[in-house]
Amino acid sequence: MNRRLQMIGGLLAMLLLIGYGSLAQHSKTPKPKADPKKTEMVVKTDAEWKKILTPMQYDVLRHAGTERPYSGDTWNNHEAGVYRCAADGNLLFFSKTKFESGTGWPSFWEPATRTAVKTRADRTDGMDRDEVICIKCGGHLGHVFNDGPQPTGLRYCMNSAAMKFEKAKK
Repeated sequence: MNRRLQMIGGLLAMLLLIGYGSLAQHSKTPKPKADPKKTEMVVKTDAEWKKILTPMQYDVLRHAGTERPYSGDTWNNHEAGVYRCAADGNLLFFSKTKFESGTGWPSFWEPATRTAVKTRADRTDGMDRDEVICIKCGGHLGHVFNDGPQPTGLRYCMNSAAMKFEKAKK
């Protein structure tokens, strides 16, 4: 019995050392930095959204509408600055990631941060694509496609009505 307890104790000690070594090894692995500001959801009633958004913004952001190509006020914008969600001011894109896609909608190859937007499958209108949504208000921004330029190969095809452009300060 004494010998059995010694063996069990030895095994437990060995398991603890292995576990500790594993934890120590993982603690040396750099962790991705979290967004310093915790994303707080913006929740409003339908009536509240209608009060703060134009009819086009409301249709696009709250009902996944789409503006006509070449009709929005930012598709041909080439100024330095940032693009924010028209509903909640969330930072979405930097102008340095905007490119000419020839589609008539503002297109970007990367969001401003990893937590600026999220995507979900969109199978409406018989198409298979990924919808881009504002992480803070859940508003529809546009779609993302795998035909963009490097370094990401992505094309975030956004609705101008879903965004507000903020010119860079000099």
